Amino acid sequence: MPRKSPYILTLNAAQLRELEARSRRYTLPYREVVRAKIVLMAAEGLDNDQIVARLDTRREIVSKWRKRFFEDGLGGSKSVPGEVDPRSFPLRW
Repeated sequence: MPRKSPYILTLNAAQLRELEARSRRYTLPYREVVRAKIVLMAAEGLDNDQIVARLDTRREIVSKWRKRFFEDGLGGSKSVPGEVDPRSFPLRW
């Protein structure tokens, strides 16, 4: 039996415009584009398994970002302290 997410997302006009812009922006890191697409699809009513299939990503990622947006709105779609950005470390050979 498929699991249904308890996090039902509804977007206001400003959030919708911002997320649509992020989902189409070529200059953003790929992960931010995917996060925007996850939230947009969730707000359309798609369940996590449908989003996973459309974006070819893991269910844990979809669940995480759906929940984070539900709890924190647009501010939650950015990386949080503790998540490491690999570009912040110099490469050493």
